[in-house]
Amino acid sequence: MDRFSNDAMLLSELLKRAQSGSLQLPDFQRGWVWDDSHIASLLASVSLSYPIGAVMTLRTGNPDVRFKPRPLESVQAECIEPELLLLDGQQRTTSLYLALMSGEPVKTTDVRKNTVYRRYFVHIPTAVNPDADREDAVRSIAGDGLVRNFRGEVELDVSTRTAQVAQELFPMELVLDPTETAHWQHEYMAVDPMTRLQTWIAFNAAIITPFLQYRVPIIELKKETPKEAVCNVFEKVNTGGVSLTVFELLTATYAADDFNLRDDWEARKGKLADHAVLSSFPATDYLQILTLLTTRERRESYLASNAAEDRAPAVSCKRRDVLRLELSDYERWADAVSAVLPKVVRFLHGEHIFQARDLPYSTQVVPLAAIMVALGDKADSQPVLQLLRRWFWCGVFGEMYGGSTETRFANDLQDVVAWVGGGEEPRTVRESQFQSSRLVTLRTRNSAAYKGLYAQQMRRGGQDFRTGTPIDLHTFVEDAVDVHHIFPKAWTRGQKIPDGHADSIVNRTTIDAKTNRRIGGAAPSRYLARIETSDGMKPEDLDVILRSHDIDPLTLRADDFPSFFTARFERLIKQIEEATGKPVNRAADGSDNPYTAPEAGSESIDDAVQRVITAGESRVVEFKSTGRRNLRTGDKDPAMEFAVLKSVAGFMNNHGGTLLVGVADDGAVVGIEEDFAFQGQKQNTDGWELWLTDLLTTSLGKAPAADVSVDYAEVDGRTVARIVVGPAARPVFATPTKGEKRPVFLVRFNSSTRELVGQEILDYQAQRWPN
Repeated sequence: MDRFSNDAMLLSELLKRAQSGSLQLPDFQRGWVWDDSHIASLLASVSLSYPIGAVMTLRTGNPDVRFKPRPLESVQAECIEPELLLLDGQQRTTSLYLALMSGEPVKTTDVRKNTVYRRYFVHIPTAVNPDADREDAVRSIAGDGLVRNFRGEVELDVSTRTAQVAQELFPMELVLDPTETAHWQHEYMAVDPMTRLQTWIAFNAAIITPFLQYRVPIIELKKETPKEAVCNVFEKVNTGGVSLTVFELLTATYAADDFNLRDDWEARKGKLADHAVLSSFPATDYLQILTLLTTRERRESYLASNAAEDRAPAVSCKRRDVLRLELSDYERWADAVSAVLPKVVRFLHGEHIFQARDLPYSTQVVPLAAIMVALGDKADSQPVLQLLRRWFWCGVFGEMYGGSTETRFANDLQDVVAWVGGGEEPRTVRESQFQSSRLVTLRTRNSAAYKGLYAQQMRRGGQDFRTGTPIDLHTFVEDAVDVHHIFPKAWTRGQKIPDGHADSIVNRTTIDAKTNRRIGGAAPSRYLARIETSDGMKPEDLDVILRSHDIDPLTLRADDFPSFFTARFERLIKQIEEATGKPVNRAADGSDNPYTAPEAGSESIDDAVQRVITAGESRVVEFKSTGRRNLRTGDKDPAMEFAVLKSVAGFMNNHGGTLLVGVADDGAVVGIEEDFAFQGQKQNTDGWELWLTDLLTTSLGKAPAADVSVDYAEVDGRTVARIVVGPAARPVFATPTKGEKRPVFLVRFNSSTRELVGQEILDYQAQRWPN
C-alpha cells in the first residue's frame, strides 16, 4: 500500500480521471444499481462535506495481477490501458460520475424498481435555508426536464436554462464545470441582481464550494500487491459493504482472457436448481473444490518425479490458492465437478438430507465433491460409499467443520482417497468424538449434530405417524415433515420438566404438519388415542410406528417422561455409534443422562421389565424362555440360539423391538440362569452376554450387532435379559451358526417372525428402505 492519501484527490479530479480513462473498473460485472433516492442522498452528503468512505485503487502493471478493465458507465474515453483500477467505491464513484459529469440523464430505478431516467437539481432557496434539510433541496426530475401529473399534464418545466433560472433549480451536472456554472449564475442574477447576489453567495458557499473542494480519501495499492493482499485490504476498508470475494477477483482475471466466469457459473448453478439440498451452493465453494483438485494433481505430478516429499506443493484451497487458480485449471476441472454434484445430491438424499437448511455442514460438500471426483467410478461402489458415509458422519457428530476448515478439506481429500486404497483411517474419523451428554444440549437446528440425528431418524426407517409409510423425499416435501416435540412443550411445562430436557433432540422426532397439529399440547396417552380414533389405527400398529422413531411405546403411553427419555437417550447413542463406527464417550457415573439416577424419576430396570411382561407380546415385544437350553430335553440346543437370532434380525428388518429372554410365552418368568451351565467358567450375566455378543456378531455382522443393547432385571427372583433392538438402516441377513450356513432374511410380522424369500425380499426392501 502506498499510503492513506494525505493530499486526497478533489472529487472533480477523481471523476476527470475516470472521464479520461486513466481510472477504470476491474470487470467484476456486478451490475451496480442504485435507486433514485440513493443518488439524491449521495449528492446531499457531498454538499455537506459528509465523508462517503474511502476509495481504494490498484496501480496497474503487475503481470501476475491481470484484470480486464472497463470504463465507468457512460464514459466515452478511448480504449486505453488505465493507470489505476478502482476496487472500492465503484458504486459511489459511478453514481457521482453519472449525476455530475456524464452530461446525460442518469439511468436508475424508482421505488417500484422500474427503470427511469433522471437529472438532479438543487433548489437554491431550500439549500440556503439553515433550518431546512439539505436532502430536501436535492430534486430528482425526469430526464426531459418535465414533471407531469397523473393525467400527463406538465406541472413543471426545467428543460431549458431559462426555465431552471425561473424555478431557482440549479442543475448538478454543471457543478464541477466552473465555466458553465458562471454562465448559469449570470442568467440567475440578471433576474434580480440586488436580491439574488446575496442568495448566490450563500448558495455558492453551501453547495458549489463543497463539491469543488470535496476531498476523497484514497488508498492506493502498489502494482506489486498480490491478489490475496487485495482481498485482505478490501475487507479491512469495506467492512460495511459487499465483500470483494475471490469469485469477483477471478471474474475480472478471467475476463482478461475473454472468459466470462459469472456467466459460466450461472449456467452451471442453474442445472442444480432442481436439487433443494444444493440450492444455496455458493460459487466460492465451487472454486474451492476446483482448487483442491488442481493442487492435488500438482502435488502428485511433483511426487511422481521427485523423491523429496517435504518439498512437494501442498494440497490446499485457502484463499491465496483459489486466487492462483488459472483459467486452464478452471477449464480442466469444471466439467468434472459439475458432473459429480448430482452424485453428491444422491449421496445426501441417501442419508435423508433433502434441503439446504438440513445439511449439517454446507462446507462439507467441498471435500465430499472433491473426493468423489478423485475416486471416479470407485465412488459408486457400495463398499466405498460405506466408507464415505462413515467419514461424513464422523465429521458431523464430531462437529469438525465449525471453525477454520480449509486445512481439514485438504486433509480429507488426501486421507479419504488413501483410505479407499487401503490406507489408514482419515484424520477426521480418528479425531471425531461425541460426548453422550451433548444429546441433552442439542436443542436447535443450528447445530450440525442436531441435524444429523434428524436425518438419521428418517434414514433408519422412521414412519409417518398417520400413514405408516417411510419418510422419503416425497413424503418429506408433500407432508411438510419437520422436527417436533414428542412430549409436547405445554405438557412438560405443566409437569415441571425443565425446558432444556423437553427441548432436547431426545424429545424430538420427525413428524408431519398434520400430525403435529393433532398432537397439540396434550399428554401422549391422549394424543395417541386421538390418532388411533381419527385414523382408525390399531394400537399395535401405532406401536410399530413409534418404534420406528426409537420411541418406547409403553413409556410414552404411560406419560412417563423420565423412562421415555432414558430409553431414547440410549437409542440415539446407538444411532451415532452405528453411523460413525466409533463408541460414544460416556460418563462413568451415569451423569450424562439426567434421568439415570433413581431420584431423577426414571423407573428401575426391574419395574420396566415387569411392565413389558404385564403388557404381553406384540409386534414390538417378544418373549423367549431361554437362549441356549431346551427346557424339554435339558440340553444345549442350536435351535434355541437361532430363535433368539431370528427375533433380533426380524426386529431389525422391521422397526425395532424388545426381546425378553428368560420369560415364557405366557409371561411366566424362567430366567436366563437356565443357560449358565453352558458358559464354562463365567456362569453369570457377563458370560451370557459374551455368548450373545459373539452370536450376533458372527451371524449378523459387527455393525448390526453394535446396534443392540442388553441389560438385566430381577423379576420373581430370576434374571431376565432385556434386549433392545433398533431399526436397521439397511437390510440385515442372519446366518445360522450351525448346520447349513445360508443367509436368511427375517421380518417381524404381527407377533411372529418369518423368513422372506425371492421376490418377497425385493418387494419388502423397496417398501422398507425406499432410498
